[in-house]
Amino acid sequence: MSFADKISNKAEDLAGKGKEAAGKATGDEQLEAEGKADQAKSSIKDGIEKVKDAVSDIKDGLTK
Repeated sequence: MSFADKISNKAEDLAGKGKEAAGKATGDEQLEAEGKADQAKSSIKDGIEKVKDAVSDIKDGLTK
């Protein structure tokens, strides 16, 4: 996972947490749901990047 991807995913996660908190504070269920969705999307992206890294490591191990 590139450093830029890590930063982007973390920023999306933090923005989602902010939306969720704002939604809870104002009683806006839609905003809260958007925040939770942003956090879930960020987690999925992190998972995909970790799988890519693992596959790359395995590939590198087989070609050495």
